Amino acid sequence: MNASLARLALAAAVFACGAASAQTVAGQPYNRAAADRTSYIPYTTNGYVGAAIGQSKYDLSSGIGNFRFDDTDTAGKIYGGGRFNQNFGLEIGYVNMGRADRAGGRTKAQGIDLAVVGRAPLGDRFDVFGKLGTTYGWTRTSSVAGSGVQGGKDNGFGVLYGVGASYYFTPQLAGVIEVESRDFHFAGTGRDSVRATTVGLRYNY
Repeated sequence: MNASLARLALAAAVFACGAASAQTVAGQPYNRAAADRTSYIPYTTNGYVGAAIGQSKYDLSSGIGNFRFDDTDTAGKIYGGGRFNQNFGLEIGYVNMGRADRAGGRTKAQGIDLAVVGRAPLGDRFDVFGKLGTTYGWTRTSSVAGSGVQGGKDNGFGVLYGVGASYYFTPQLAGVIEVESRDFHFAGTGRDSVRATTVGLRYNY
């Protein structure tokens, strides 16, 4: 994890701890959104924004020869969404999956997400959710001659799916953990998946 991402994660943790100490509102379930809250996404209400950081894992071959191979890196994303009702909503975001070191070069992937999200509350502070949608991704691969890996750029749509859980510190602020998988188009290999496990914060505005 690089220094800037580490500082971001530390600041988020400190902010979350401070929010968790706030007093509760008696009788108000934290994970039930007020019906009159606004959203910037058309046909939705109860808007939110979030940011998360974690680890990615590329499902790519290492090539041939005695080259360094490391298929994990730091992943990060920012996103926003809104709800059609208490259980279903729409989410968009940007994700950067970091890089994989292989074949004497590097492979990088990033993209724009669009997904339908389904939520189920568990008590007054927890909920679990799943998402299904698509990522429009763009990738770049560099390599050296004789590595067995083709270099170049590629882009296109791929399937996005994931599951996660939220804990509400206050009605506005929640901590989120997610496991997601996205398909990206890579030069010379077609579509391959990149998985990510992240933790972050979501703010309901």
